[in-house]
Amino acid sequence: MKSEITGITRANEGMQGISWNILGQTYVPKNCTDHCFSWHATLPPGTFVPPHIHPDQDEYLYMLEGKLDFMLAGADAQATPGDLIRLGMGVPHGIFNKSESAVLGVAEPETVRSVLGPS
Repeated sequence: MKSEITGITRANEGMQGISWNILGQTYVPKNCTDHCFSWHATLPPGTFVPPHIHPDQDEYLYMLEGKLDFMLAGADAQATPGDLIRLGMGVPHGIFNKSESAVLGVAEPETVRSVLGPS
């Protein structure tokens, strides 16, 4: 890993042209250092992230556009633009786009190694 280089990652860019398609959703990594990792996510209508946990990290999602339904620790919740969703370590959560519009957001897990594994 590396330290962050000061600058701007443009709206339509990701790290080294990387883009992931997972369960019909698009994830574009925006930065990756020893201390921080973030990505831009697009969730088309009808897509979802099945309920799961992160045993070793907290995760944060910031809503840019659209509306998402969540299962948070067994309870239903909704998030809209400007909301910050806090997904605590070890707490079950699922993410669902039940709307008819794409949802855009930015995600930041607490640690890089929790997503990418040891360097």
